[in-house]
Amino acid sequence: MAEVYDCSDSSQLLTGTRVARQALSRGDLVVLPTDTVYGVAADAFTPAAVKRLLDAKGRGRQSPPPVLIPNTGTLSALAAEVPPAVHTLAAAFWPGALTVVLKANPSLSWDLGDTGGTVALRIPNHPLTQELLQETGPLAVSSANKTGEPAATTATGAQEMLGDSVAVYLEVGPVAGDGTASTIVDATRLDSEGGGVLRILRDGGVSREAIAALLPGVTITDLETDPIVDERTASAEAAGAEGAEEAGTETGAGDPGEAGGAGEAGGAGEAGAGTGGPEESVTGAGGSGEAATGAEAAVRGLSEESAPAPAEPVESLEPAAAPARRRPVGLIDPAELDTPVDLSEPVDAPTPGAPAAETDPAGPADPAAQADPAPPTAQGSAEA
Repeated sequence: MAEVYDCSDSSQLLTGTRVARQALSRGDLVVLPTDTVYGVAADAFTPAAVKRLLDAKGRGRQSPPPVLIPNTGTLSALAAEVPPAVHTLAAAFWPGALTVVLKANPSLSWDLGDTGGTVALRIPNHPLTQELLQETGPLAVSSANKTGEPAATTATGAQEMLGDSVAVYLEVGPVAGDGTASTIVDATRLDSEGGGVLRILRDGGVSREAIAALLPGVTITDLETDPIVDERTASAEAAGAEGAEEAGTETGAGDPGEAGGAGEAGGAGEAGAGTGGPEESVTGAGGSGEAATGAEAAVRGLSEESAPAPAEPVESLEPAAAPARRRPVGLIDPAELDTPVDLSEPVDAPTPGAPAAETDPAGPADPAAQADPAPPTAQGSAEA
């Protein structure tokens, strides 16, 4: 049965946060306040916990949650690279209602869903949640509501929707903000010289004018002038219609409260692309049971030595089979965004129907007898 703590009461605050930390470490869900709306949080490095979060909201892997982080040092650990313009945005608007989508660090062993190799990150502006993040590390957070329902502005309201799917509810009363979700921006096309393109995926607590004034050397676009188009456009539009019902409540990709994976890339509440919460996110490189990489250990505040050593490779007499190439599915959900979108680069696909070439480990007996290889077929998928 779910436990509810009134954290506005000092006698319950310490107990509530302690029980919440324990629940998150077990892979359970916790509802917590953010500066936008209430969010439902899970340990970002526990795939089973992230799945439990998506199930509680009634979502699938195509709507990964954003990730809430405690500080900008964690930003550099979770992203493959952080362009200068992103540092500028973080200094001006974090903690606050801005969710930034970046290319994820490929060495992290987590699984937030079908992220397309990106992650949505935000630092929430709420003291209780900031303190919790300092102790737990990154949390996958989405707005605390069922998909299609308004985001909760109190823990009691969240409990009415999520019930016993959440282990602990931290109540502090109505959120201080007006329920506006975080602004979600796609920073994957910014360059290392302070320029490039920044695409606004969702308008929210930080205005386009404020962003443009801060980044004079950057081209600012949005989904209307710079749409993300791929073969899934029709299904994306259908999902967007449903996501529009949640817009402004749990739009998605950002935070808790803002609802925060791109689907909620912003933060809890926004979780991901939602309301500015953590739901943005990364394509999970690993699964449950995988040992954390050194990068993950660093994020959790552990030493490299504390991470389990990788298993010794086992030699095989058989030639290694070429790994299957899977076209990444888009992370951002610009409508909670409940719309799948792919921010990844085009991926070459093999010619349909063409048999895979077989390799003789021993090599050809007579090089002269080998036929010249057929010229390669240039074929690739459309950019998402």
